[in-house]
Amino acid sequence: MKLLVLLTIPAFVSCWGQMVVKDKTGMVIENLTIDGKRDQVETRAGLPPSSITFTEWQQNNGIVIDGGSDITIRNVTLKNIAGYAILARHVKGLRIERVTIVDSGSRNGKGRNNATGGILLEDGTSDFVVRDCRLERIRGNGIWTHSRMEAPRNVRGVIENNTLDTIGRDAIQVGHATRIRVENNEGRRIGFPFDIVDVEGGAIPVGVDTAGNVDQSSYSRNRFFEVNGKCFDLDGFHDGEITENTCRNTAIYPSGHFGIVFNNTNPEMQSRRVTVTGNVMEGMRYGGLFLIGESHTVRGNRFLRVNEAGCPEKHAENGCFYWADQPDLLSSGIYLGAKAERPDPSKGNVIEDNEISGHGMAAKCIAFAPGVKPEENTIRRNRCR
Repeated sequence: MKLLVLLTIPAFVSCWGQMVVKDKTGMVIENLTIDGKRDQVETRAGLPPSSITFTEWQQNNGIVIDGGSDITIRNVTLKNIAGYAILARHVKGLRIERVTIVDSGSRNGKGRNNATGGILLEDGTSDFVVRDCRLERIRGNGIWTHSRMEAPRNVRGVIENNTLDTIGRDAIQVGHATRIRVENNEGRRIGFPFDIVDVEGGAIPVGVDTAGNVDQSSYSRNRFFEVNGKCFDLDGFHDGEITENTCRNTAIYPSGHFGIVFNNTNPEMQSRRVTVTGNVMEGMRYGGLFLIGESHTVRGNRFLRVNEAGCPEKHAENGCFYWADQPDLLSSGIYLGAKAERPDPSKGNVIEDNEISGHGMAAKCIAFAPGVKPEENTIRRNRCR
């Protein structure tokens, strides 16, 4: 059943089904509860082909906004949604505020998450705000943007003051976008429960993830507790800032990883000019920071209790080697790499006034991949213990 809303909904209404809004302007959807009856309608499927939008592919969503402008969704509750709770494509001026999403998302054929359940904005959605929302027990991603390579990037967005608890994939992901601010969000139990993590697909859960080509963006003052994966993944991130974020773990988790990871999968970008300052990463399974690229500033961060896996001594139980020619990769506090998805040796970077502590950090506080020259980077006043 599809419901088409053309006007503001002034009173509290409860309904079952999918709401679809196409090419509308100046609309408010509020005071509404949608129960998607997930257990009755879930179809186990994977992600769509790269040439197809999620709007075209995914069924059994909560609210779908396809095109249009100046649309507000507020004071809405969505529960038991099999697809995406809110799915928007190519919308200008979208505001999502004080929305509650619980117990949503479906699975793939192996019973793992297929990224569904949360809020997805795709294909050139611009001038958007996602604020003061609560998401709990989401099988896939919590809040994210996505665009196909041939589609316009998402632009000028704010994701702030949201709380996310028990998320199976990424709490927040900025995908193929520019001028996005991710600020003051709090996440707990990211990559939980363990059996929903898409291990076969290599989808390591992340507190704040990045994909595609992302620039002129900032991730600031976000707080994460118990991340079964990476805290921040900067795959495709360049010309931006990662400042004053916190990520703390109290245990070693199955998909545990680094605190902050640079990467360069998208061929349209180069890892350049990223500022990483004032962050606290505590209790990481492996290192605090994996760095590639040029002209980055890494200053005043605290990487505490890193290498909780006890590498390399505990290789048999914790898997301490990733690349055979780089034995220090998973046992270092800050690792200056020579490549990620593509070659991009670390050089011209400033790494100063950081604190690094944990197993083996007196010897391997800062390490270099083969081919990376220490003298081509400025490294000073870092405290290792």
